[in-house]
Amino acid sequence: MKALVVSDQAVDRIYELMPQGHFVGVKMVLACGDLPYDYLEYIVTILNVPLFYVPGNHDPAYQPQLASAHAAGCINLDLRTTRSQGQLLAGFGGSIRYRANAANQYSQAAAFWRATALVPGLVRNRLAYGRFLDVFVTHSPPYGIHDDDSSAHRGLKVINWILRWAKPSYHLHGHMHDLRRNLAPDVARLGSTAILNVFPYRMIEIQDAA
Repeated sequence: MKALVVSDQAVDRIYELMPQGHFVGVKMVLACGDLPYDYLEYIVTILNVPLFYVPGNHDPAYQPQLASAHAAGCINLDLRTTRSQGQLLAGFGGSIRYRANAANQYSQAAAFWRATALVPGLVRNRLAYGRFLDVFVTHSPPYGIHDDDSSAHRGLKVINWILRWAKPSYHLHGHMHDLRRNLAPDVARLGSTAILNVFPYRMIEIQDAA
């Protein structure tokens, strides 16, 4: 399955290429946070495929009744599990806390507490489909992988725990713009999971689950 994955920066070239049919064949869009919601709304309108997103640390707190606090026509995947195009998806938004009282920022302990909301859905997946998860979508990178030691860009340890336990085939994240600009490796592995930094966008082929 071909997926378009976007994060952190609205790319003018997307506006140019999309009406020209450059992304024909895309079956799903996954957004890893810190993007203008009108950008996501444009993408879902043109491609007319499911678009799942998680909020980044610069996004407002999610409020479905407030137009400026959600992306219309898109599905907020934060702390949710779902199945689409035969793929089992789950999401975790936000980043490590580096500013007091900011939306979508969490201490390591608070992030673990939030993640407990994913456990029932992942267990249901295991019972229904024989596996917990295929694609994990987050804003933050894992701790010690694709992150750095700055206060704003340290990864979340709970992501590592979910990857080791649920063993998704793919983990897609954003947040780390400098990593791509410095040409550091943007694909890593943790066990059986391929970890991809998608900033600012990339096309990926998601293999069907066995």
